[in-house]
Amino acid sequence: MLALRRVTAAVLTAVAAFTLVASVVGLWGAATTLNTNRWVATAAPLPRDPAVAAAVSRYATDQLFDVLDVGQRMRTVLPPQAAFVVGPLTTQMHEYIQQTVDEVVRGDRFQKIWVAVNRRAHEQAMAIINGTSTVVAAQGDNVRIDLLPLINQVLRLLTDQLPTLFGRKLTLPDINSGEIPADLRIRVQDLLGVALPANFAQFTIYNTTELRTVQRTVVTFKRDLAALVLGTLLLLVLALLISPGRRRTVLQLGIWLVVAAVTVTASLRAARGQVLQQIPDGVYRDGVAAALTIVTATLRVRGTQLIWLGLLLAVVAYLVGPGRVPVWLRRHVAIGARAIGRWTRQGYRAVASRGPAVTERYLDAIRIGGIVVAVVLALLLPSWTALLVIAVVLAVFEIGVTLIGRAGRPTPRAGVIREG
Repeated sequence: MLALRRVTAAVLTAVAAFTLVASVVGLWGAATTLNTNRWVATAAPLPRDPAVAAAVSRYATDQLFDVLDVGQRMRTVLPPQAAFVVGPLTTQMHEYIQQTVDEVVRGDRFQKIWVAVNRRAHEQAMAIINGTSTVVAAQGDNVRIDLLPLINQVLRLLTDQLPTLFGRKLTLPDINSGEIPADLRIRVQDLLGVALPANFAQFTIYNTTELRTVQRTVVTFKRDLAALVLGTLLLLVLALLISPGRRRTVLQLGIWLVVAAVTVTASLRAARGQVLQQIPDGVYRDGVAAALTIVTATLRVRGTQLIWLGLLLAVVAYLVGPGRVPVWLRRHVAIGARAIGRWTRQGYRAVASRGPAVTERYLDAIRIGGIVVAVVLALLLPSWTALLVIAVVLAVFEIGVTLIGRAGRPTPRAGVIREG
């Protein structure tokens, strides 16, 4: 019976460790991907990453260059005798447009645009997933990130810098606040004088089939997440109640928690690698890899915390056990603690009796030493917060050594007056 209880507690502990890690992943996923505000806050820093910015810039440049058909425009403007320069000029124009797009992508205005298009896309996705969509259904239930506002800002710069490229000055809206005009696509199309493809400057996040799968998954996820969290707590309680040795159970929980966290981390990395393998090698794969790294940053922190928690539980449970090594360690730690306490009391008495006199004798040197240390720290830690802390600590130090030095001054004896 005792052996059965021990085995049952061990099995429940192992299952509880894996469900605990799964619960953490599920809670992170619910908080990050199913909440628009949280998702926007997570995705907002993406354009600041060089790899993500390069991928967005390359995509926008290629889309714009294709629709402008720069080569054909140059053939129309140049005489037939100059046809041989069309190729080199087209290449230079592509590089120039790329530089212009890079400038816009790295600017503050695109940051507002990026936040706005992500918010719109996420709201559309959640409306479809929750079954409340009315507008997006007319577009085939596809959710896209629309970079047309980025193209709009690039065209504004190009029409100022190269007005001859379009034959006239284009009048396009200046999107400052991130608010995107509803008729922007029609206005850009009319001003360029070309028919824009239906998916121009857009990339699909979810298509119809994927959204249906996600919809079913989210319904199941919302229903099962609470059960998973409660089930984890129930498994832990049952394991501790059934176990004939709770210290051993806590030790097993710590070990299994490390194993579960490492296993789930490895699985997520494998899934990440499979996703990246589906993307062409180069700037796009680098951009997606950087985006995944940024989006899952909080999840990686939680995984690291679970590993350290497991190690802490295992080490503490082992050290409080009856084994020869833990007993030896505890005995020597107690001996060391008593020795340290004894040395501390002796040192305190020595400092209390001699410290003020020594401080008074070398007061100037101690003050100068404190200032030198403060200057060195200020050079190493140049932030305003660090400087404030250093200044406060220096002031307290200077006042403290001054008071100690005064306490060490010998008390003058009263003179003896002799009568003549």
